[in-house]
Amino acid sequence: MNNFTNMISRVVLLCVCVMSLAACQSLPERDPAYAAVRPVALPPVNTGNGSIYQAGHDIRLFEDSRARRVGDLLTINLVETTSASKQSATELSKSNDTSVANPTILGSTPQFNTPGILPLASNQNNNLGFGLSSNNEFSGDSSSSQSNSLTGSITVTVAEVLPNGYMVVRGEKVTSLNQGHEYVRISGIVRPADIRPDNTVPSTQIADAQITYTGSGATADTNKIGWLARFFISSLFPF
Repeated sequence: MNNFTNMISRVVLLCVCVMSLAACQSLPERDPAYAAVRPVALPPVNTGNGSIYQAGHDIRLFEDSRARRVGDLLTINLVETTSASKQSATELSKSNDTSVANPTILGSTPQFNTPGILPLASNQNNNLGFGLSSNNEFSGDSSSSQSNSLTGSITVTVAEVLPNGYMVVRGEKVTSLNQGHEYVRISGIVRPADIRPDNTVPSTQIADAQITYTGSGATADTNKIGWLARFFISSLFPF
């Protein structure tokens, strides 16, 4: 009796632990490839040189607030809209009719009887003439359409300044909801001339843009098809 009670207690304890782990919300998974880049540290300044303005700590009055150095912030307005459609129809038809008459061999046309159990009329007076006829038809119709839209904004940091002045930017935005996390990641190359006076740039003017919008958690898991169902709709399914 004691062994049975101990086993029940262990099963209950295990169930409680599993339910506790399932109830805990995991922390968002940050991608190091989109981590923010900090500005380069300024070299130490020699103090006591008698100057009012210290080198490296001055404010350039002719510059605006647009990003231009490593570590500067830049706001990207997401204005991605794509739409594509495709439709195709194919019809094939082929017919073939071939006949060969009984040939004449040495001035006579050969005739022969085929062996059979009963002397049927179809087994008698056969010749070498034959005919071939075939007819093939194929008809196919397909259509496909897709439409995507992504709007919003994300602030990124300048990761590198190229020799021509173009800037490599990258950034990530994580939004934690009740049942999971939403991730917006973007990277690409920005031309300084495309940056607006308010330090923003549309996503359509980013070269080599890589924009990712994904999610994790219970809400995202319910929108995923199972592995067995994916097999039945994949090209590996033979039927």
